[in-house]
Amino acid sequence: MIDNNKYDVIIIGGSYAGFSAAMALGRALRKVLIIDSGKPCNQQTPYSHNFITLDGKKPSDINSRAKKQVLKYPTVTFVEAKATAVIKSKNAFEIETEKGETYTARKLLFTTGLRDLFPEINGFAKCWGISILHCPYCHGYEVKNETTGIIANEAIGYEFTKMISNWTKSLTLFTNGTSALTEEQTEILKKNNVAIVEKQIDYFEHNEGKLINIVFKNGTKAAIKALYAKPPFEQHSFLPQELGCEMTEQGLIKVDALQKTTIPGIYAAGDNSTFARSLALAVSSGSVAGAMINKEIIEEDFN
Repeated sequence: MIDNNKYDVIIIGGSYAGFSAAMALGRALRKVLIIDSGKPCNQQTPYSHNFITLDGKKPSDINSRAKKQVLKYPTVTFVEAKATAVIKSKNAFEIETEKGETYTARKLLFTTGLRDLFPEINGFAKCWGISILHCPYCHGYEVKNETTGIIANEAIGYEFTKMISNWTKSLTLFTNGTSALTEEQTEILKKNNVAIVEKQIDYFEHNEGKLINIVFKNGTKAAIKALYAKPPFEQHSFLPQELGCEMTEQGLIKVDALQKTTIPGIYAAGDNSTFARSLALAVSSGSVAGAMINKEIIEEDFN
């Protein structure tokens, strides 16, 4: 009797890395299940850039198109749910969802992404991905030469400001409190006409996510078109840690060049395992993971 809940590979997390891996595995004739909760970190980002052939498309449109293409392969199944528990046995993984459903697979791939932890500043979350940005390669061209800010401090503030100076010369570093820059860093920024504002931020004035002003606690304002930030993050799913997957100092899942984690049979791809967060790189790492998982299964079976 065929067990319809038994798969070669279960991919926890859909989106770009997950669908990319599923396509590689589906084309390799593997029975694949994708479990996805439908909460990507870029869900309010209006457009995606720096991805050849799909530059300027909405992330949701790219995601829908990818899902439609992947599910054309009859061995690939999609379930909208949140994976809540995983049990590892000798030769398989058993996954349970919030709906109480259970599925088993020989191999497991996490493409679960990250959850950004926003500062408690009113307006930040509403502007995230629209006018408060994380990556100049993804969004810098669209706000080139505009009045731009960076919200950061210490070494990351200096380095991030230096990078953004490539896209605009109308640049201000907002340290949101006393600057912790070194004297040398401060002098170099001033030499490059970068203003440093140490006033504490009260809230962001915006219109449907588009910045108008930074409003400070002393009541003054700074007109701004775009702001770059690097908020801290956490794993969107803690199941990899619960399974014993080693993490990096930055809080990412540790993987090798083949997207293998430190636990046999478990792979990871996409934002959860790389410092460079982009749609194109997520697709690339997912494709690698799919091919390498298939190769591992072949090696196990061909004896």
